[in-house]
Amino acid sequence: MWMSSRAEAVPGSVFALMDAAKGRARARGLDVIDLSIGSSDQSPPEAVLEALREATRDPSTYRYPLFSDTAPLREAAAAYLLRRFGVRVNPETEVLPLIGAQEGLAHLLLGVTDPGDTLLLPDPGYPPYLGAAAVAGLNPKPLPLLPERGFLPDLDAFPANLRPRALLLNYPNNPTSAVADAAFFAETAAWCRARGTLLIHDHPYAELTYDDYRAPSALEAGLDGVVELHSLSKTHHMGGFRVGFAAGDAGAIAALGRVKGAVDFHPYLGIQRAATLALGLPDVVGRAGAAVFQARRDALVPALRGLGWDVQWPQASMYAWARVPGLQDSVSYAVRAAEESGVVVSPGRAFGGRGEGFVRFALVQPPEVLVEAARRLATTQVETRRP
Repeated sequence: MWMSSRAEAVPGSVFALMDAAKGRARARGLDVIDLSIGSSDQSPPEAVLEALREATRDPSTYRYPLFSDTAPLREAAAAYLLRRFGVRVNPETEVLPLIGAQEGLAHLLLGVTDPGDTLLLPDPGYPPYLGAAAVAGLNPKPLPLLPERGFLPDLDAFPANLRPRALLLNYPNNPTSAVADAAFFAETAAWCRARGTLLIHDHPYAELTYDDYRAPSALEAGLDGVVELHSLSKTHHMGGFRVGFAAGDAGAIAALGRVKGAVDFHPYLGIQRAATLALGLPDVVGRAGAAVFQARRDALVPALRGLGWDVQWPQASMYAWARVPGLQDSVSYAVRAAEESGVVVSPGRAFGGRGEGFVRFALVQPPEVLVEAARRLATTQVETRRP
């Protein structure tokens, strides 16, 4: 009765099905190995936690934070972008703290688009992207990410007269773990500028990179018409803190700030202090966290390939994206795998139509547990026809 058309447009999630399947597995007495949620199981750096502890004992942090109170975090974000990517931003006008990048995206779309505008979205892509588009009343147009292109979009496949309001990308990518180089972002930014399209880059896995690969920033292509969303959830294992920042085009940042000014007062000052400290930590701290996920990748990928599955060797992110031979219904398979083996993965279809035939593994368990998960999945039959 009270649900708006806006809320009704938000897609349902198959993850509720997976949660129910987990419950049935536990009811059968199975030891559940949950690899479905990409939430870091590592702890934030101790110095970050201590900064938060100290802040909770400081009464001056208990009040509403105003924009001027965010200056230390904005300056730390600007220093991080310069140090890490060589990108220079004005912390007064080109950086804004977020209560998590997911919140930032939803409010950014409300600030820079009007209902009915076209938004190009990756398919497969992070499911909340569609929800944010629905809340903003946008016309989402899928941007196919195909294995044969390394899960990079082919923008030249769109008609020359297409003028989308915004294009949303995410590299290193969730769910595919694909990566992009600086040349790709330069070409994409040029494509967007030629059409008056805002390039939005969701960049939560900036520091979760492996071997010699280091992820670039879309802002290296220039700030004009580009906004990048950063999160401390993965890079500093601060998912529950809900803190990140947006940086880029001053006009888009101002629009985001106007919307946020109507709905929130910025993160708690103690969390801002913790995030400020985190962004200034030496790079070696982040590399140590990435090494943990890299060791897990090195255990899981060979185990899945041993099942005959097609799994690329991730250079970044915290996921393995596996194409299962003959798989026609990833949702049914994932539910059955959870119920029969206790191994919970994300079905590819949850990330869009082009995710069908795949499943996603989150690298959130130790190497030996991941190998055990692959061993159990060897007994779960793959249905080659849709039921």
